[in-house]
Amino acid sequence: MPDAREPLELPAYARSLGITVCGEEAGMPVLTVGFGPMVEGRPAHFHGGATAGLLEAAGYAALHTALLAAGRDPQLKPINITVQYLAAGKSEPSFAIGRITRLGRRNANVAVEAWQDDRTRPIAAAVMNILIV
Repeated sequence: MPDAREPLELPAYARSLGITVCGEEAGMPVLTVGFGPMVEGRPAHFHGGATAGLLEAAGYAALHTALLAAGRDPQLKPINITVQYLAAGKSEPSFAIGRITRLGRRNANVAVEAWQDDRTRPIAAAVMNILIV
């Protein structure tokens, strides 16, 4: 079983977008992605899919971190993910963090928020329901 102190390894999709772990808040990893061609949609703006990818990666990272801390390392499968786009992502780094709202034996609910320069002004949010196998 992986050690909870090992650095969090992000999935290949997150790495391909350039998403990295940049710190932690309340024990949960904070993820970031810089602006560039891999995440650009319309000129000088984040693509909605890249924003959703950042939210999804942050949600899974939060859940994975909590499960490892509890001595569990199960496989995670999405039940559903709902994304709300709140503002256009501009050509600057974006950040995201997940917060576990319910953690059971077989499923979990995670709320995720993404922002850019101002933590109090999110650009997107998501709610994830995840099956724990």
